[in-house]
Amino acid sequence: MTTDNKRPLTLRDVSEATGVSEMTVSRVLRNRGDVSEKTRHKVLSAAKELGYVPNKIAGALASNRVNLVAVIIPSLSNMVFPEVLTGINSVLENTDLQPVVGVTDYQPEKEEKVLYEMLSWRPSGVIIAGLEHTEAARAMLNASGIPVVEVMDTDGKPVDAMVGISHRRAGREMAKAILKAGYRNIGFMGTKMPLDHRARKRFEGFTEALAKEGVEIMDRAFYSGGSALAKGREMTQEMLDRSPELDFLYYSNDMIGAGGMLYLMDQKIDIPGQIGLAGFNGVELLQGLPRQLATMDACRLEIGRKAAEIIAAQLDNPDAEIEKHVTLTPTITFGDTLKRR
Repeated sequence: MTTDNKRPLTLRDVSEATGVSEMTVSRVLRNRGDVSEKTRHKVLSAAKELGYVPNKIAGALASNRVNLVAVIIPSLSNMVFPEVLTGINSVLENTDLQPVVGVTDYQPEKEEKVLYEMLSWRPSGVIIAGLEHTEAARAMLNASGIPVVEVMDTDGKPVDAMVGISHRRAGREMAKAILKAGYRNIGFMGTKMPLDHRARKRFEGFTEALAKEGVEIMDRAFYSGGSALAKGREMTQEMLDRSPELDFLYYSNDMIGAGGMLYLMDQKIDIPGQIGLAGFNGVELLQGLPRQLATMDACRLEIGRKAAEIIAAQLDNPDAEIEKHVTLTPTITFGDTLKRR
């Protein structure tokens, strides 16, 4: 069944898809009344397949929308996302729109639940991190009838609009800089990647660029849990004990990279002469450390701004031509841990 891209699904759509009356569909979705198990299953399956979300404010507002923008992110503890939120808010504060935040903890099933609840309040737009979602979540986004902007990543196909960087390109560019500096014995440390799609894409781009020059990752380690200085220290010590010939360590984020740098400084190891280091994200907090870690800015503030601008512009004029695929270009900061050549 196809619907107008700007019209949210209604009870009638579910009714027509199942051959069940709207009243019965309503009873099933509200879990009220006496409905057979067969009918209940039929209605719930159809509603999920279509991406139907019940309207909790139906009849309450003439516009059938509230001036809220649903912002769905994986984490608040990760320093990356507060900057994105700052960018979003800097644009929306000049409009009647207000951001409301949902957190998924990098769990697809939780993202699906958060999205379902937020869409049920009929927001005016959605900004959601990443391009990878469950089929049910994509169905809800497609059927929402509102502007949707997927942020942080542009290596894929969006539901509607996307703003971010190419993480594969980011990984390739860092690999080129490391090789140009003369390093060849390279270790990698990062998050476990089945659910951290952006880190996975950076790693893929990184290893592809190395392979083109005949270089392979010599050692690698992956962890779960939040990014932390202590984790970086621990992983770095373990990797160098295991592979003492390494001359460069690439970290999937700045926090574990900074932990690794502090460990090497404690051990009086020459950085970047004996071992070079690089992270990712350009975390401003780390600028107070004794040495500046080489890193790459993920354009977080600008991503937030651009995403909010797309939402606001589409709501202001639905027929206006708006650039919906925005790929920003991060830059490498060499700091004190990556030689320039």
